[in-house]
Amino acid sequence: MTDVKIIADLQEIEQSRVAVIEDGKLAEIFIEFNDIDNRSSIREGDVFKAKVETLVPAISAAFVRLSSKNDKTLKGAGNAFMYTPSSVKPGQELIVQVEKTARKNKAPRVTPQVSLPGRWLVLVPNSNETGVSKRIDDLAERKRLKSLAETFTKELDTHGVIIRTAAEGVSEELLRRDLDSLLELWRNISEKADSNSSPCLLYRDMGILGRVLRDEVCGKVSQIIINEPCEFQSAKNFTDRFYTDKPDVVFYDNTTPLFDYFGIEDEIRKALERKVWLKSGAYLVIDQTEAMTVIDVNTGKFTSAPDMRHTVLSTNKEAAEEIARQLRLRAIGGIIIVDFVDMEHEDDKHELLKHFQKHLNHDRLKAKIFSLTQLGLVELTRKRERPDLRSVLTRNCPVCGDNGFVEREENISLSVKRFVRKITKANNAEAFLIQTDEATASYIHEFLDEWEKEFGRKIFVEGVKNFQRGKFRLEFQGNIETAKKLMTIN
Repeated sequence: MTDVKIIADLQEIEQSRVAVIEDGKLAEIFIEFNDIDNRSSIREGDVFKAKVETLVPAISAAFVRLSSKNDKTLKGAGNAFMYTPSSVKPGQELIVQVEKTARKNKAPRVTPQVSLPGRWLVLVPNSNETGVSKRIDDLAERKRLKSLAETFTKELDTHGVIIRTAAEGVSEELLRRDLDSLLELWRNISEKADSNSSPCLLYRDMGILGRVLRDEVCGKVSQIIINEPCEFQSAKNFTDRFYTDKPDVVFYDNTTPLFDYFGIEDEIRKALERKVWLKSGAYLVIDQTEAMTVIDVNTGKFTSAPDMRHTVLSTNKEAAEEIARQLRLRAIGGIIIVDFVDMEHEDDKHELLKHFQKHLNHDRLKAKIFSLTQLGLVELTRKRERPDLRSVLTRNCPVCGDNGFVEREENISLSVKRFVRKITKANNAEAFLIQTDEATASYIHEFLDEWEKEFGRKIFVEGVKNFQRGKFRLEFQGNIETAKKLMTIN
């Protein structure tokens, strides 16, 4: 059985990060930027009372408004796109749920069919839909859960119920408890919709850690490590209520930053690189484009197999395992093309595809292999559920435009902040002078007052021309006057 650990870095108000570790390897990373001006970003699962603005009959779709033009409390909420039946009219009010958040130049996509996930069930209001997760393989268990889903739906009459993967082996009593919580939630949403005019927000989904614990983990979690006291208590309450096998929930309060301690920062940096080295000396090259992701497999330095045929097969199988991991880690979705090293024997090709699908099956999101083309390319798709890691942490290079990308200033600034937090715990210096690139320094200056209040120290940040992007250094630590002088001299 896979050993799963959850590492939650929730200490910074600007950004929340949750890592999933499986058998000692980083499997997935969830990152969410939080707006410190109290505007929350729209996210999947949010429920709105929307107003239909424009119909697009040619594609049976409509644009709806999620918030008023004067509402500044919800970032990214404005017009959203929705596929809709012909009965919808302009000006009509609807309860909708966000299916996909805004991506690049695309508006958020919403649906009038709301679904509310719990730990073990999904409630589908105003529907007779029933179902059981396809990831539950045991036939007897599927039959039991299918019967319970049908019983619940029949009792509710107007709502459908879908059984989630995590419900495998869970008693009827616990499933009913989860269902009761979801019914209460829907009642609250309905009452708020009745008492408020559109457009308005009716329900915000759980925070990032809650969503990971509820939605992203199906196996046994042995340990949850958190560095924020309120979130630590919330996680204890959640696992006590919904986890039959109670994980060890630990509060982390060491000087070394949490993700540094577990080596996650280095893994995140590697996940932004094109080249991925394999243990054998072979390597992958991953190129993400607008239309698809292309992955090239190279034998590199690997020559330890007894002959060329075994070298190629061994390289390809090792690459298949790492590709399955990288797709999850980088949150890559859509169309994916893999150029494995050419193989002549049909048996080897069959063995590779079987091995690849086996490792893709570890993914909670559906990934399907379609074919091995005549050119030896493997075509597959993976469900796109959230923005990929590169789009979250980087942006187009200001020099070469669409031909390259650089790390976002907000992400670099948080690396600087975590470094400052670390050194303030290690010494009593009055002031620190930190040097970084000019764009990042300019960005940090907007938040220096908040940082200084939080850490109780004077912080000087200097932008240096031609300083390497994404890097920073501690130029001085000591008294305030000396730091001021150095800042002036430079």
